[in-house]
Amino acid sequence: MYNNDTVEERFFRERYAQELQKIKKKQQGAGSYRQNDEMADERRKVNQQEGRTPGRRGEEIKQEEIDKEIVRREMLKQKNKNESNERKDT
Repeated sequence: MYNNDTVEERFFRERYAQELQKIKKKQQGAGSYRQNDEMADERRKVNQQEGRTPGRRGEEIKQEEIDKEIVRREMLKQKNKNESNERKDT
C-alpha cells in the first residue's frame, strides 16, 4: 500500500498521523461519540478537497491514515473494555 511512498510522501503520512492523534487528545473525556464525530468531520473535509482536486496523492494518503486511526482507536477501546471487564471479574 504505502511501501512505494517517496520520502516526501512518507514524511507527509507521518505528520498527518500525528495530527490525527492530536485530534484524539483534544477530544479525550468528551465520549466516544464525539471522537467518532471528529473523525467523520475530518473525512468529510478530505472528501470535499478530493472532489475539488481529484487524483492528488495527499488526499489518498489522508484517507488511508484516517482508516488506520479509526482502527487503532477501536482496538484501544476494545482493549480498555476487556481490561475493565477483567478487573470486575477478580
